[in-house]
Amino acid sequence: MHLAVTLRTLGQLLTLFSLTMLVPLLISWFNQDGASNAFIWAFGITALSGVSMWMTFARVGNTMSVRDGMLLTVLFWITLSLFGAIPFYVADNLLSIHDAVFESFSGFTTTGATVIDHIESLPVSIKFYRQMLQWLGGMGIVVLAVAILPMLGVNSVLLYRTETPGPNKDARIAPRIAHTARILWLIYLGFTIACALAYWLAGMTPFDAIGHSFTTVAIGGFSTHDASFAYFDSLAIELICMGFMLLSAINYSLHFTVWNGRNLKNYWRDVEVRFLVLALAVIIGLTTLVLALKLEIGWLTALRAAAFNVISTTTTTGFATEPFAQWPLALPTLLVAASCIGGCAGSTCGGIKAIRMLLLTKLTSRELKRLLHPNGVFTIRLQGNQVNPRLIEGVWGFFVAYALLFGLILLALEMTGLDTRTAWSATMATLNNLGPGLGGVAANYLHLPDAAKWVLCLAMLFGRLEIFTLLVFVSPLMWRG
Repeated sequence: MHLAVTLRTLGQLLTLFSLTMLVPLLISWFNQDGASNAFIWAFGITALSGVSMWMTFARVGNTMSVRDGMLLTVLFWITLSLFGAIPFYVADNLLSIHDAVFESFSGFTTTGATVIDHIESLPVSIKFYRQMLQWLGGMGIVVLAVAILPMLGVNSVLLYRTETPGPNKDARIAPRIAHTARILWLIYLGFTIACALAYWLAGMTPFDAIGHSFTTVAIGGFSTHDASFAYFDSLAIELICMGFMLLSAINYSLHFTVWNGRNLKNYWRDVEVRFLVLALAVIIGLTTLVLALKLEIGWLTALRAAAFNVISTTTTTGFATEPFAQWPLALPTLLVAASCIGGCAGSTCGGIKAIRMLLLTKLTSRELKRLLHPNGVFTIRLQGNQVNPRLIEGVWGFFVAYALLFGLILLALEMTGLDTRTAWSATMATLNNLGPGLGGVAANYLHLPDAAKWVLCLAMLFGRLEIFTLLVFVSPLMWRG
C-alpha cells in the first residue's frame, strides 16, 4: 500500500471540502443569525488539517493500487463526516458531540435521519448547511474531485469505482473517467437548478426551493421544516417532488443516453426502469386500497398520500406528507421495507438497487424451474442478453453480505436497549439510507442511546459505500503484502 499518497489525496479532498463551508458562512453574515463563528472555526480547522496533510506528503509519487483507492474512499467519508460535524457542535452548543456526528453522517450519506426536533428554530445558515451536506454527498464529493481536480494526480478510476453505486462499477459514458464524472455532475447540477426553479414557481420561497432541490435531487430527505412536505400542503409541489425523485432514482448514465439520443423512449426500454416503475405501481396501488378502505377517505386523497410517500420511501428519499408510521395494518412495515429496492444502479438512491432485486428475482425463478426440470438448461437474460455469471455471483454475494450485516446491526441495537420494532426499522432506514423509521425513530433519532447512534453511523456508511468497500477492511487480504 502507498499510505503517503493516500494521505496526500485525503488532504486535497479535505481542502476542497473546507471551501464549501464558505457558502453558509456568507449566508450567516448576511442574515446575522449568530452562527458565523461556527463556520469560521469549521473552515479554519478543516482547511488547516487538509493543507497540512497535503503539504506534508506533497513530494510523494502518484502510484495508487485498488487497496489504496478503497482506503482513501473510506477514510475520506469518515473524516469528512467528522469534520462536517464541527458547525453543529460549535454553534451555540446546538448538539452534543454524539448528535453532531450523527447529523453529519446522516447528511453526507444522504440518509436523512435527524436528531433535531426544532428545525425551524435553527439559524438560517445551519438549515442551509444541512441541505448542502446532502447535495454534496448525493453524487459523491470524491466523484466531484475526480471531475474538477486533475491536480489529484492519482488513478481516478479507483476513486470513481469505489464511489459509484451498483453492481457494474466499470460502466462509463465517456472514455476518460474524469470526463465521465464531469458529465454526471453537470446532469446533477442541471436537475438541481430545474428542481429549484420548479419549486419556486409552485410557491416555495427561494430559500426553501433551493434547499429542497438539494435534498430532492440527492435523494436525501432533509427539510427546512419539521413537518417536511406536509408544511407546504400543495399538490403542485408534491407532484414536482415526485417527478424529480423519480428522475434522480434513474441511472445517470441513462439520462445522458436519453439526452444524447434525444429519445425519451430509451427510459422505458431500460429493464431496470421498468422494474422500478412496476414495483412502485404495485406498492402505490396496495397502499391506496388500504388507506381508502381502512381510513374511509376519498380515493383521490388516498392516492395522493400513497403516491408521494411510497415514492419517497422506495427511492430512499425520506420526505413525508403523512405520519405513515401511524397508517393501518402492515403499511408502515411495507413502506420501510420498500426502501430495500431503492432506485437504479448509478443513481443517488440507497438500498439494494432495483437491478439487483430484479436479478435476484430471476435467479429465484431459475432455481424453481430447475426443481421442476432437473435436466433443463436455463439462462438469466436482461434485455435479450445473457447475464455474465460473475455478475450474478456478485449480486448474490452482495445480498448475503447485506443480510448478515443487517442481522449484526439489529443485534447491536437491541443490545443498547432498543425494542425490536425500533431496532429493526432503524437498521433498515440507515442501512438503506432512507431516514425515517418506526417505533422510537418515527419522529427522529434524538432519544436513542448514544451507543445506538454510533452503531447507526456505521450502518449509514455501510449503506452509502455499498457494504463491500467498507467490509473489505476486515479481510486479511486487504492488509497482506
